[in-house]
Amino acid sequence: MAPRYKITLTKQEREKLETMTRSGKIPAKKFLHARALLLSDAGEHGAPWKVADVAEALGVTSRTIEHLKQRFVEEGLEVALTRKPLFKPRDRTFDGAFEARITALACSDPPKGRSRWTLRLLADKAVELKISDSVSAMTVQRALKKTNCALT
Repeated sequence: MAPRYKITLTKQEREKLETMTRSGKIPAKKFLHARALLLSDAGEHGAPWKVADVAEALGVTSRTIEHLKQRFVEEGLEVALTRKPLFKPRDRTFDGAFEARITALACSDPPKGRSRWTLRLLADKAVELKISDSVSAMTVQRALKKTNCALT
């Protein structure tokens, strides 16, 4: 079973959260998190609600409340109130030179026995010509889409 975290707010933290929830000028997620922390407070200033009751009252899942409580206990109030940064996208594996060679290959004559290039044929040929160690048909498709190239 997952560990349970107990929220005990100091008087200053509680006042800060109450001020935030009453001002009406904060983002909705921050408001929900502040409200959840206030309802979960097991300190001397509040009577704690059960996780399921807090989740139902705020319209979120109980797992969301558990994660919020965990972040508060482990990392503090500010981290619990702010959203996590979005996942950083991966760096581009293929550069403009790769795209230029794929486009040139797509504009060339298709292999014997074929009337036109397909994405899979282009991907296989790119590996065969050592343009890349490996490449998927979807990567080829994205490269060709940028140039408005149609394989017809």
